Amino acid sequence: MNFLRGVMGGPSAGPQPSGADTIQKLCDRVASSTLLDDRRDAVRALKSLSKKYRLEVGIQAMEHLIHVLQTDRSDSEIIGYALDTLYNVISNDLEEEEQEENSAKQVDDLGSQFTEIFIKQQENVTLLLTLVEEFDFHVRWPGVKLLTSLLKQQGPQVQQIILVSPMGVSRLMDLLADSREVIRNDGVLLLQQLTKSNAAIQKIVAFENAFERLLDIITEEGNSDGGIVVEDCLLLLQNLLKNNNSNQNFFKEGSYIQRMKPWFEVGDDNCGWSAQKVTNLHLMLQLVRVLVSPTNPPGATSSCQKAMFHCGLLQQLCTILMATGVPADILTETINTVSEVIRGCQTNQDYFASVNAPSNPPRPAIVVLLMSMVNERQPFVLRCAVLYCFQCFLYKNQKGQGEIVSTLLPSTIDATGNSVSAGQLLCGGLFSTDSLSNWCAAVALAHALQENATLKEQLLRVQLATSIGNPPVSLLQQCTNILSQGSKVQTRVGLLMLLCTWLSNCSIAVTHFLHNPANVPFLTGQIAENLGEEEQLVQGLCALLLGISIYYNDNSLENYRKEKLKQLIEKRIGRENFIEKLGFISKHELYSRAAQKPQPSFSSPDHMMFDHEFTKLVKELEGVISKAIYKSSEEDKKEEEVKKTLEQHDNIVTHYKKVIREQDQELEELKQRINTLTSQNEQLQATVTQQVSQIQQHKDQYNLLKVQLGKDTQHHNSHGDTFQMNGIQTEEVCKLKEELEEWKNKNELLQGQLREKDSVIEKLNSSQSEMGTTEQSSQTSKSGGFEHSNELQKELEMLRSQIQLQSAEISKLQMENQKLQVMNTAADPVLGDSGATAAASSELEGRLEQEIKELKSEVKALSEEKESLKQDLDSSSSTVAILQDEKSKLQREVAESKKEQDDLLVLLADQDQKISALKIKLKDLGVPVEDEDDTESGDQGDEDEDGDEEEQD
Repeated sequence: MNFLRGVMGGPSAGPQPSGADTIQKLCDRVASSTLLDDRRDAVRALKSLSKKYRLEVGIQAMEHLIHVLQTDRSDSEIIGYALDTLYNVISNDLEEEEQEENSAKQVDDLGSQFTEIFIKQQENVTLLLTLVEEFDFHVRWPGVKLLTSLLKQQGPQVQQIILVSPMGVSRLMDLLADSREVIRNDGVLLLQQLTKSNAAIQKIVAFENAFERLLDIITEEGNSDGGIVVEDCLLLLQNLLKNNNSNQNFFKEGSYIQRMKPWFEVGDDNCGWSAQKVTNLHLMLQLVRVLVSPTNPPGATSSCQKAMFHCGLLQQLCTILMATGVPADILTETINTVSEVIRGCQTNQDYFASVNAPSNPPRPAIVVLLMSMVNERQPFVLRCAVLYCFQCFLYKNQKGQGEIVSTLLPSTIDATGNSVSAGQLLCGGLFSTDSLSNWCAAVALAHALQENATLKEQLLRVQLATSIGNPPVSLLQQCTNILSQGSKVQTRVGLLMLLCTWLSNCSIAVTHFLHNPANVPFLTGQIAENLGEEEQLVQGLCALLLGISIYYNDNSLENYRKEKLKQLIEKRIGRENFIEKLGFISKHELYSRAAQKPQPSFSSPDHMMFDHEFTKLVKELEGVISKAIYKSSEEDKKEEEVKKTLEQHDNIVTHYKKVIREQDQELEELKQRINTLTSQNEQLQATVTQQVSQIQQHKDQYNLLKVQLGKDTQHHNSHGDTFQMNGIQTEEVCKLKEELEEWKNKNELLQGQLREKDSVIEKLNSSQSEMGTTEQSSQTSKSGGFEHSNELQKELEMLRSQIQLQSAEISKLQMENQKLQVMNTAADPVLGDSGATAAASSELEGRLEQEIKELKSEVKALSEEKESLKQDLDSSSSTVAILQDEKSKLQREVAESKKEQDDLLVLLADQDQKISALKIKLKDLGVPVEDEDDTESGDQGDEDEDGDEEEQD
């Protein structure tokens, strides 16, 4: 123990050994000592030295520490010391003072080198995964930290080992369910390192219910108001979702997008924005952007955008966008997030167009954002975000493009000047003195014209009042005037991009541009000059604009036909030189950056030169313009002829499509008419069958009355019977008269309906006979309609015959009714004396009342008996429920007692093992120890002797 005291810094008699010697002795003690306490003390000493003497401990002790992890797993204390020591050796997370003592290179290299040594044997990582499963805090926590450090140093290699290990990822997922927050939080950090750039592990972690657990942790910690734990969870969610389409789809299908909405409920009081809250909200916005990123598959992005609208997430983001007191970086990121949520989604774009800022009077959110974009006092990053938002609002949104352009047209401009429109803001930015505002406004206006030839033509109508007294100038002319004035490079690049977008695929715009005689000489002069590197970009764009004027030229201007423009290029510039200048655009470094992603991200305003959509246009036109320059006039004529032929063909196809569409509509109308006629026919058949059944019933009643009347005439001396039968006959005769009147009315209605159907069928026949000149497909379908109408006519003829038969039967009934009336009048004199019949009827009524009373009393008794039985059933069911509760309580008590017995048995077994181990140690130390069996036998013998003595006594 004196040796250990010296190592730990206590007083010692002899000279102090060096660090390396001490570590060597400690390693020998760990390797050779048989007592667990000695090994534990040695490992503890190595842990205390591992930070200061990291290299020596790592070289000499790593093998012994791994051996301790393998052999001494029963002792959690020594395992914890060993894991902490390995963590200190492998981890590069040293304190500043320790970093100053060690060289920077050594700190960087040591961790990766020791990690490589540790993972060389894959069993070491598997052993570490097993130790992480232990519930003991002193084992699990250092194990998590060590595994995290290994992943930081050699991530891909450790990921592969964990991936092939049985249930390796699932074991680590259990850390998120640990009730101890320290282990849970470090488990989140471990999973961050584990899921970096590994799609297979990301999928496993996602399907192990990671989304549910992480969102629960974020909610428990207070959403955006939470601490650094929320930040760690959000970073892990980003790892799981970014560039992983499977996990994104799983996140959407699991309805987890709906759980993101409370994150952005920041409230009206936005004064308390801590640094952690800003960081959390920034990461939450980035997570939304991960789900709707333009780089994702279009279908996945679209479904996420729709889900965000339906759950109210987009509305919540727009609330933050228009709120006051929001930090600038959060506002910028919110604008970028809203941009990608609405990009290419018509529903979301329409909603965004309806959002108003809380001002007096209310202004559209688009107008407020554009005011920030053209304001040079706003931060550069915020202006870029607004431009991106405007681009996303117009992306594949022809309705929005039309609304923006309409604010520039003369008929829609507000004459009062009370409100500023989006078009006025764009024009103001386009011609301001700030070059960045010029560029942003030009690019925004170009997006309003993207792939929309109609709006390109309408924009030619825009007139601008330059100064008082001068006539108005068109917008196109004003753009070319500013170009020729030699403004800043950024301004000219923006205007040239706008003009190229405007003139592409629009021959009328090209004609208007060429109509100004100064434009072509200016372009050729710019291209022909040999200027510096900054002007090369402008030269390339001028070459592109001139090429567009050739390629989309309809030869309507005699002086600027395609052939003449090509000759002009050949004389003043040269074809090769022209193609070389055109190639300056795609070779520029800023062009390559802009082509990578839609969002405009620039390190400084000077680098703001190209727009992403414009790079697509350049890529599309560069090749065709190069070919058009070298084409001869004959090839141009052939191409024009081919274009005309294609246009004619397209016109013919559209004409036939229109004819087919009209025929389809007519067929649908005919089918609907046939369906209505069929339903009416079915209804008529149902009424006829109903009438037939009723007529049959009346026939039966009539026959019955006829028989009864015959009996009455034969036995007219019995006055009571004759009176009763005649009373019945008079009532039935009245009913029959009323029903006969009803049948007559119904018969007339049916005949009127039949006449209407006949007229409809005749009209259909006449219309169908006139439509005989259509195509074969429509003829076949209409012939089917004729056949169906013929069938309807046959069915209607059958109905007519049935109704005629019914009318004949009704006339027979009327004749027989008249006979009955004659007989009834003949029998009336016989109805003289009615006293006996009245007495008989009163006697019958008395009997009936008595029987009714008896039946009511029986029913009452039965109902009382039923109520008593119901009460007995309720009481028995309540007793059954009480007994079931008592039974479940008893079962729980039995289970608890069994569990307690099992725990006691486990404790007794552990105690026996500890006693036996202590006895072995005592025996090793030379202390005499009696075995339990000997002691028990001795005790038993004493007891026997005592018993014998008692018997003798």
